[in-house]
Amino acid sequence: MPDPRTIAELALEVRSKNAGPFWVTMELFMRDAAGYAQVADPDYLNPTVIARLYGVPADTIQMFRLPSLNVVKISFPRPVSQGSLRDRDIHAGQHHVPLALHPLPH
Repeated sequence: MPDPRTIAELALEVRSKNAGPFWVTMELFMRDAAGYAQVADPDYLNPTVIARLYGVPADTIQMFRLPSLNVVKISFPRPVSQGSLRDRDIHAGQHHVPLALHPLPH
């Protein structure tokens, strides 16, 4: 198997969902501690990177690193509230795609 090039290729699962009508939460479930260490590294994944990927202010992003579960959880305010006129992903189920396709460091 070739070396993983994106978070999605390294992770067991990358998903997103609503965290209430005004917030999105994304979860990275890593296969093992080595994969977790790679994506949980603040030099690799931090609010500045998430802000660039999603066009949201970095100071609104919350990140939770859970080493005992090999999980990184990221939350930020939705660009539009759930179910509003401009909402194109009512369950926030597609918000994880830019993060899943984010390239891994070399």
